[in-house]
Amino acid sequence: MLSNRLHLAACALALGAAMLWAPGARAADYPSRPVMMMVPYPAGGTSDAIARLVAPPVSKTLGQPVLVENLGGVSGALGAQKVLGAKSDGYYLFQGSPNELILSPIANPAVKLKSEDFRLVQMIGMAPLVIVARSDLPANSADELVALARSRSASQPLTFGSVGVGSLYHVLGEHLAHTIGASMVHVPYKGGAPLMQDIGGGQVDLAILPLSQQQMAMAEQGRIKLVATLDAQRSQLPSLAAVPSVNEGQQLKGFNFTTWTGYFVKRDTPEDVVLRLHAALNDAMQDPAVKRGLEFQNILVSEPMGADAAEAMYRAETSRFREIATRVDGAAKP
Repeated sequence: MLSNRLHLAACALALGAAMLWAPGARAADYPSRPVMMMVPYPAGGTSDAIARLVAPPVSKTLGQPVLVENLGGVSGALGAQKVLGAKSDGYYLFQGSPNELILSPIANPAVKLKSEDFRLVQMIGMAPLVIVARSDLPANSADELVALARSRSASQPLTFGSVGVGSLYHVLGEHLAHTIGASMVHVPYKGGAPLMQDIGGGQVDLAILPLSQQQMAMAEQGRIKLVATLDAQRSQLPSLAAVPSVNEGQQLKGFNFTTWTGYFVKRDTPEDVVLRLHAALNDAMQDPAVKRGLEFQNILVSEPMGADAAEAMYRAETSRFREIATRVDGAAKP
């Protein structure tokens, strides 16, 4: 009898311990240690700057440190895969965009993730896309760039950089080449910062990227040029007031695209953990200092949205960018 009672007591203790580690119990104590914020690109670029703006107020709300981690490679998918390899407990936030979560798995069979593996917690904002070029490229408008690309297509094709194979900027570069009927050579990088350094040094001819402070500083120094935006009309941002839209020319009318960034967790993260993170991120997005900082980075800040609205938006954006990738891939095939 005594041995049976001891056995039952041991089982009860084991059950109690298991309950303490059940998702609901973990969520009730969340967070009890630092939270990691994965930026899937090297330090120094726009993605990194955004994370370092958002992390401090999120940390203040959660009552735990929020530590930014940079891991570039495979068009940002390397960082995404590391987050997927961690526990679904909300201690790893992923700063993501269409590059890593939607397009990279389509373009690269080595990327073993799906957009559905992640859940959007909060959208951060939209970013204008610009065509940036080395300062001595003999083209100062979208139409001049098209003419130059066509004239050099057979003999010395223009080179365009991106943050990796399958990234949005790779897809758009290939789409640009197909649209104008010219050959262009893709040069992949691990992030926007090293890419911009090589454009500034004249090693790469051009790239399509979100507008960044780095680009603006380099343009002011005469190290690069901002050829055109992909907005449908000239941007209202003061930093882009002098840069024409591609629609102001004749050769790239309708070549209009934007991109976004947001914070994600693994799909099976406990609901109350997601809601806790959602509330902390919403607080951060309403912080005047964060808004000013994001606007300084040329991000059109998103309005706060509910968790269900964020999920619906992510599903819609996944469908939209998959359609773009399919259309570009189909157009590129003979």
